[in-house]
Amino acid sequence: MAKAAQKVTLSPSRDIPFDKLVLSQSNVRRIKAGVSVEELAEDIARRGLLQSLNVRPVLDVDGVETGTFEIPAGGRRFQALSLLVKQKRLAKTAPIPCIVRNAASEILAEDDSLAENTQRVALHPLDQFRAFQALREKGQGEEAIAAAFFVTPQIVKQRLKLASVAPALLDVYAEDGVTLEQLMAFTVNPDHARQVQVWDAVKNSWNKEPYAIRRMLTEAAVRASDRRAVFVGTEAYEAAGGVVLRDLFESDAGGWLRDPTLLDRLVADKLHAEAQAIAVEGWRWIEVSTDLPYGYSHGLRRLAGDPAPMNEEESAAHAALLAEYRAFEEEYSGQDEYPEEIDTRLGELELATEILEQRPLIFDPTEVARAGVFVTLDRDGGLTIYRGYVRPEDEPREESAVQNVGDADTMGQGGDAGVSGWQPTASSGGGTVITSGGQPIGADLSEDEDDGALKPLPERLVLELTAHRTLALREAIGRSPDVALTLLLLKFVTDTFRTSSASGSCLEASVRHVYMSAQAPDLKDSVVAKLVDERHAAWEADLPLGNDAALWDYLTVLDQGSRLALLAHCLSFGINALHEKVNPYGVGISASGLARRMSHAHLVARAVDLDMVEAGWEPTVDGYLNRVPKARILEAVREAKGEGTAQLLDHLKKGEMATEAERLLKGSGWLPEVLRRGDLVALDGQEIAEGQGEDAVQPEEVDLPAFLTADLPESVAPMMAAE
Repeated sequence: MAKAAQKVTLSPSRDIPFDKLVLSQSNVRRIKAGVSVEELAEDIARRGLLQSLNVRPVLDVDGVETGTFEIPAGGRRFQALSLLVKQKRLAKTAPIPCIVRNAASEILAEDDSLAENTQRVALHPLDQFRAFQALREKGQGEEAIAAAFFVTPQIVKQRLKLASVAPALLDVYAEDGVTLEQLMAFTVNPDHARQVQVWDAVKNSWNKEPYAIRRMLTEAAVRASDRRAVFVGTEAYEAAGGVVLRDLFESDAGGWLRDPTLLDRLVADKLHAEAQAIAVEGWRWIEVSTDLPYGYSHGLRRLAGDPAPMNEEESAAHAALLAEYRAFEEEYSGQDEYPEEIDTRLGELELATEILEQRPLIFDPTEVARAGVFVTLDRDGGLTIYRGYVRPEDEPREESAVQNVGDADTMGQGGDAGVSGWQPTASSGGGTVITSGGQPIGADLSEDEDDGALKPLPERLVLELTAHRTLALREAIGRSPDVALTLLLLKFVTDTFRTSSASGSCLEASVRHVYMSAQAPDLKDSVVAKLVDERHAAWEADLPLGNDAALWDYLTVLDQGSRLALLAHCLSFGINALHEKVNPYGVGISASGLARRMSHAHLVARAVDLDMVEAGWEPTVDGYLNRVPKARILEAVREAKGEGTAQLLDHLKKGEMATEAERLLKGSGWLPEVLRRGDLVALDGQEIAEGQGEDAVQPEEVDLPAFLTADLPESVAPMMAAE
């Protein structure tokens, strides 16, 4: 026989005057926790009592109800109501909603008190976040929400930020698949697609730490502490429509600027404005650069200006500062150290004096008309201006010397190729020419439409690439004394035994520093640049350069190996393997001279076993792939990875093609023609042309993204299916 279910009987509810209620000694809550009674009182005053009190009749010694009721469950609400009564904000006889337990109930008062506090379940944090979000969507401001729940506005902002994370990630968090700390990290970037992309990348990884998530979400952004951001200012960046990513949960040092392209444009515009302000001083040219290149002033003469005199007011201030400083020195001359406040004041006096003594330089107006200025940023984002540099071509020349230029060129001495990186851009009769990267600001640098034909590499790119090769040759020559000596003998024998001297050797045997007029931004930080600088610094520290007699004695007693090593190092600075533009008008290098220079460079590269891959060059998006047409990109992938892989990229837009090509070519050892060894090209040209070398990789062996393997060209799909 089935057992009947027990019928549930609920305790009745009624309103009881406040002055008829007392706190029960059976209430199990003894320790204060959670929201304070004062905050609870304010909440009840604002929204009313949301939950009734649980009460029991108070009986006298005979078991008769006395008309008062004790509260075993709801003691904190009763205390909050008591506070409101004490503040005269609630009447003593105000009716209070109560659930009245029968005095004869078998359920103990302690049982009710314990059950009320243990059976409740706190909200999941995500429910809190979404509740705050719902309140804001219904018109409540952050300040109002904070006041209503007795939290700071910052906490409200944080919870709203957490609620704004991608819904897919919130669902994972609801199932405890993401920790709260990880969810906090995702709030740094509001892009939901990127958030999900990062989670997909890290969810099965060993490193799911919040800092790694933040780094991935901000890797394409620029730190607010970056010198470009400091120079422009985040306010100006945001006013121009830029977005700043902020971390509400950890110190972010000002956040991240999400749009580097906009930031670079603002930097360029501000630098240009600064250059225009300087142009009124009458300079011939102004070169603007966020980061001046390695050796930017090589071959340029620096003007020696005179400090501007102080006016009467400045002179008086300077004298007063010095007098106060000397008075302190005299007063405390017998003490081991200054008192703290005096030491602080002395520092202030030194700084003020230094500012007054740092006078602007005044230059000869005639020199200003032929000189130029570099405008750049320092490492902290401050504007830095270097005034007074004269190019060799802008130096005053005697009339007879100008007439003899043609004769000098006939004898093979007509070009100082590479001596100065800053070529003239205007006649002396024009105004100040403001340039960036050697190009006038505002010039149209757009290229012809890409028609798919395999066109020659751009001239500037060839110059940049051969600048890489030139520096690598310098490094190699500097550690190859025997090759350096052979090269020097070759140049000297040519000059001595030929009837006329000829320009075009890859060695400037003067030795004259050859400056790379066009160079990629990463050249100064390359491996070979650091090796050259370190070797130069080591020799410079040993040589007694201040006295010719001492230097002579030093070189005389130097052992033969060290002499050859020093010769090789000095000789390396004359290496010029730049593929410069031929000038048909007699100034610069001729076509035959350029051919001879490149031929010599190939001989030297073979002798030192130069490997541009080992020298650190790689085909990157910025350094090569985005600088050439799509046909060149496909040619590079074809040579390195085979025809099949090249066809997989053929349908992509140029930006995507360059990015994927960089990934595929990384570590492949592929080099453009101008960086290849002449002897190796001659031996392996067929393999290079066909892309069938030992390292060629078939398409199926390449780890390609999914979007590259979808919608394959008809010529590729059957091959993949056959595998």
